[in-house]
Amino acid sequence: MEKRYIGVDLGGTNIKVGVVDPAGKLLYKTERPTRAEEGTEAVIRRITSCAREAAEAAGASWDQIAGVGVGLPGFLDIPRGVVKRLTNLPWENVPIRDLLEKAWERPVMIDNDANVAALGEAWSGAGAGVSDLVCITLGTGVGGGVIAGGRLVHGVGGAAGEIGHIRMEEGGAPCGCGQRGCLETIASATGIVRMAKEMVASGRKTALAEAARAGTLSSRDVFREMEAGDSVAREVVERATDALARAMATLSVVLNPARFIIGGGVARAGDSLFRPLREAYKKHALPSAAEGVSIVPAQLGNDAGVIGAAGLVARRGD
Repeated sequence: MEKRYIGVDLGGTNIKVGVVDPAGKLLYKTERPTRAEEGTEAVIRRITSCAREAAEAAGASWDQIAGVGVGLPGFLDIPRGVVKRLTNLPWENVPIRDLLEKAWERPVMIDNDANVAALGEAWSGAGAGVSDLVCITLGTGVGGGVIAGGRLVHGVGGAAGEIGHIRMEEGGAPCGCGQRGCLETIASATGIVRMAKEMVASGRKTALAEAARAGTLSSRDVFREMEAGDSVAREVVERATDALARAMATLSVVLNPARFIIGGGVARAGDSLFRPLREAYKKHALPSAAEGVSIVPAQLGNDAGVIGAAGLVARRGD
């Protein structure tokens, strides 16, 4: 019987569970509502039952399941398998690894959700075959994961890969981490919209004004109007991509990755994002550190989390 691995991507709204083969191919995926308001024990029961149901639906016996990986959105004590605090669920000091191992009688590994997404892309996505890469997710915030020598980098306190909290602007906009001017306040979807609204409020003429005043402005609108020739939209995108490129240039001289993988909702802008980002990276990066480096879109989309979570156990001996 070929081994199978289960990946769990726990979010504030949904629990995603996937069954993955040893090559990183997603065989089956399902979702259930998290229903965090029902309490921690209820959510854990939902995770355990959903995993068993997913294995059955994928045609795998539980004996074939070699382990389960779980991606979690928050602060973790990874060696002890404990959730210290989650960002969008009211969990504190939950020994989730021990609870799940007792329920499943299988090895369980946990990691940050951004890290498991990076591992998914490295295993069977845009980073397949690359041993040194950085994955950056541009969504409501900016997440990141670092793969060096084929392994996830955690650092002494587990904060490695917190790319969104590299300080880019002295005295800039306040960030949820308590600092000001973090990359997250500039290059995320939230940051892009904030900058556009500030320019509208300052009296700049732009096609973005109506949506900004109505409260419906999105980063997608900003990229669309940039392509249509709107000067304000162009300035916002240039500021966001320049900040991201400067952060990537810094990472290049520290880590010297072969590839930067960019995912998340903002990356759906396609060439409207990647064209100015690549140009800005060339301008800021040390040539010797940037030589041969590629900047590519993520491939796995919403599946990266469950595939990467499964990879925590499937690739632990790599």
